[in-house]
Formats: sequence, C-alpha cells, structure tokens
Amino acid sequence: MKFNKWTLGLAAVGVVSLTSAARADETNMVKTALSSTTISGYVDVSAQFTPQSGGNNTSHPNTGNAPNYYYGNAANSINLNAVDIALDKPLDESPWASGYHVEFLLGQQATGMGLPNNIRQAYVTLRTPVGNGIDWKVGIFDTIVGYESTTTYNNPNYSHSYGYNMEPTTHTGILGNYKATDWISMQAGIADESYGGFGGYNAGSTSGLYHPTFMWGPTLTAPDSFGWAKGATLSFATIMTGGNNANVSNGNGNGAKTYYAGITLPTPIAALKFGASFDYLNAANISGNEWDAAVYSTYQFNDKLSLNLRAEYFEGKPLDTAGAYTSTINPNLPPATYNDAQEVTATVQYALWANVLTRLEFRWDHSNGNPGYQYTTPAGTGVQNAFMLAAQAVYQF
Repeated sequence: MKFNKWTLGLAAVGVVSLTSAARADETNMVKTALSSTTISGYVDVSAQFTPQSGGNNTSHPNTGNAPNYYYGNAANSINLNAVDIALDKPLDESPWASGYHVEFLLGQQATGMGLPNNIRQAYVTLRTPVGNGIDWKVGIFDTIVGYESTTTYNNPNYSHSYGYNMEPTTHTGILGNYKATDWISMQAGIADESYGGFGGYNAGSTSGLYHPTFMWGPTLTAPDSFGWAKGATLSFATIMTGGNNANVSNGNGNGAKTYYAGITLPTPIAALKFGASFDYLNAANISGNEWDAAVYSTYQFNDKLSLNLRAEYFEGKPLDTAGAYTSTINPNLPPATYNDAQEVTATVQYALWANVLTRLEFRWDHSNGNPGYQYTTPAGTGVQNAFMLAAQAVYQF
C-alpha cells in the first residue's frame, strides 16, 4: 500500500496509524469506484383482455406459444410483465476508457425469453484509440437488429410486432461500434451460436463458437443541414449464425440468416413522425423463409399525450411446396404450404404521474391461412381474426 507524504508525517508523530490509514484509503477507493456507477430500471405491469379466449388459453395467437409477442401473458388477466434493474459505469472521454453494464430482467417477459439466470445484459465496455475510437462490448448484450426493443417503454406500442419475434434478442460475444463521422456509424461483432432451430433464436448459447454468429450493419443519421429531416436514421443489419446439425431439415442449410432495414423520419410537422422496418429470415427447420414489413406513426399532441399506430404484413412461404410451414412469429398458425397475416395496432399513450408511462392499446390480427388462428383442440377449428384490448403502466427509475 502506498501512502502520501502527509499521511506518513502524521503517522510518524503518532496522530494516525498506518493500519487505519490503509483502511481509510481502501474505503475511499471503493467510494470512488461506486461514485461513477448509476442504477436504473423499470417495472412494467398490464391488464390484457382477448375476447375469443377463456381463462389461460395458451393456444390463442396472442399468448402462450409466442411468448415474446405479449410477454407470455394469459389472455384475460392482470400481469407483471417485467422488472428490469441495471447497473452502469459509462465510458468517459479518455482514449482508453473502460466501464461496464449489468442488467437483470425478471417476470413473464424474462421467462418467455429463456434468459440464463435472468441476466438480460452483462458486458465490459472498452475503448481503443483507433481512428475516432472503437467502443467494444464484451459479454452478453442486446442484438443489433430490429425496430423494437426488449425495453418496453422504448417501443411505441405495448405489444411487440411480428418482426420482433423473427429476430434474435440477445448475444454472447464481442461487438465493436465505430462512429466514422457525425452521420455514419458501424457495428460489427462475433458471438456464440444463437440459432436454436425451427426458426427460433436462443437467448443463451448451445454450441458456442463451434457454430458462430456474425453480425454487422451501418446506421446513417441525417445532420442538421437536412432541416426538418435532421435526426432521421436509416439502419441496416445482418445476422448470420450456425445451428446444430441435429436441427437441420428439408435441405435448408445449417443455421439462420436475418436481414433487417429500418428508418425513422421526422416531418415538417414537428408533432408527427414516421417509421418503417423490414425483416427477412431464412432458417433451417421452417422449410423456407419468412418476411415482415411494418410501418409506424406517432403524433405528439403535447408533452404528455401521444397516439402511436402500427400496421404490418407478414408472409411465410416454404422452399419445398410439398412441405408444411410453421410460423416463427405465431406457432398457432396452422401448417400449410402458404401462410400470411396482417395486424393493426393503435396505442394511446399518456404520462399522468411522474416517472410513469401509461398506455391503452387495441390490436386486430388477421390470418389468411386456413383454418386461421387456433383456439380449440383438436386443431382444424379456428377463426381468421383475433382482437386484443390492453392497458399498461411502466414506472421508470
């Protein structure tokens, strides 16, 4: 242990002991380390009503077999969706800065995602002074693809899109981010296997780097010179991952490929914003491919009230027309040689209490498959339309 000259002088005349000084110095070091750490998170609760279902009917398209769709909630119930707690030590401006992020997710959303030990993210952040500086994440981190986030209040709607359920959510690996200019940045990384077969991704790893996942994609941001369009973003991303050979069928290769494009666009009307996304998945065990296109709009009436709209078209088509197709975003769509579906969602969002986001949402889903959404057993009976009414409250801290 090293001491400064003042401490050594006081010890020499008996004012302090070196043992107590050492303890005080260690305490100060801990306080210094913790002083730059922040804690944040949220609690997400909801009430959900789906008229076609009774009780805990998990064969409804809005529940059960598609857990990320509505967080695995029962169709008609009050639910604890998520409790999220995060610890952060952000990077400073130094060329060799370091930090960390640890985030725990509890509740039905975490159960549906299958997170190992309820850890959503846990990574070390590092900066290397190459060019403008490359910022690295090493550990478990959120995926780079998608218009919607696992963090519920960051999304314009309570329910997730079809596209969200086609995408991976979490990776374990190394991710680098480089900001070349104010208007272009790039992400690239490698991670453990994240494809679990049958068109679905894993939150955890099954085969590590034996079947690695590669990811990359640029983001363009409109500079101030674009006038009313400043701040608009255009993002592209690709995820390519291997899969276990035992999970390969129908000659569709080993693993999965996800392609994503998304745009956010302000308008000359400051209160009105638009967005759009496109997801394409080609994966083993689903006998083909599926894609989803979504459009979003938000009108901010004032600092408390907004209206958020979303419309989607999803299509799944097998490569082998003699095979049966099973949807990733909704396993309750019946096997068929062709399936497609649409949904429209309207969400009224209001901030009545401090730190609390409240929403009221109506959603309509329509299946073009036959017999449509499955509600009863045995399969073969169902309806083409599904409806949902939900209320949500999220406290952020």
